[in-house]
Amino acid sequence: PPANVAKMREGIALTDADRWGWLESLADWTAEREARGEPTIITCSALRRAYRDVLRRGGEDTFFVHSTGDKRTILERMNARDHFMPPSLLESQLDTLEPLQPDEHGMEVDVALPVDRIAALVLARLDLA
Repeated sequence: PPANVAKMREGIALTDADRWGWLESLADWTAEREARGEPTIITCSALRRAYRDVLRRGGEDTFFVHSTGDKRTILERMNARDHFMPPSLLESQLDTLEPLQPDEHGMEVDVALPVDRIAALVLARLDLA
């Protein structure tokens, strides 16, 4: 939502309250697509398990790809991009992060890998290669 973008642009970390409506709208959107038999890929910072629980309401086969990497690499990439979320918010993101748990449908990938390798790993895991 524009209010969330404005907060981040100002270097203000989002709260759970800021995120719920946005997560619900993503879950609704993916549920609509699933009902039509359309596959969906979204990217977002579903940092907490509770956030991923909301997103899973969009479809029982929801699969999470958790991008992992060392803080330095992530910060370098953030500094090199043109995005509304400033690198100064990385620490708040890492503080909020709850990694995927063994009972969650998903996988981790290292952001240091080439993008085509990451895509191949995800496709293979989903048996879509």
